[in-house]
Amino acid sequence: MALSEDPAPEIARAQLVQGAFAGPRAFADGVRKALAHAAQEGWAEMVWSDATFEDWPLYETAVVQALTVWSRRGRKLILLARHFDAMRRVHPRFVNWRVRWDHLVDCRVCKGIEATDFPSALWTPDWALRRLDLSRSSGVASVEPRMRLLLRQELEEMKRQSAPGFPASTLGL
Repeated sequence: MALSEDPAPEIARAQLVQGAFAGPRAFADGVRKALAHAAQEGWAEMVWSDATFEDWPLYETAVVQALTVWSRRGRKLILLARHFDAMRRVHPRFVNWRVRWDHLVDCRVCKGIEATDFPSALWTPDWALRRLDLSRSSGVASVEPRMRLLLRQELEEMKRQSAPGFPASTLGL
């Protein structure tokens, strides 16, 4: 896509996943559609949580384009992870995007939670997606207020116990 082309028409067609999903493709599709919808609807805040983010589709051009459209004044993205070791290796497009939009992104490391217990989720004030079985990559997505509230409370507690991590750049002296 040329720099002058607007990815918004492609993004505007995204429909959020609702209900149960199963498998890595369905999970990745849910993330893709959520980010496209975030760009379309202008969601002010998102919280992503995963032990490593290795199997999220953050390497894809369309995902980064959706994030670029989403990235406006007043937006906030919080990433919670056990570690970010794989980000530079697996998701270089996202890493490059993050350097430019670092002021919108807060990356936090949560070392006190085992990888198998780490929630894999994408939360927004309007919608949430959560993998309940990581080995099968199955879970649920919903606009249901109770699900979103409980997930938000869990993620807030993780954030309170976390530390800053994954700097956008490494400056040496």
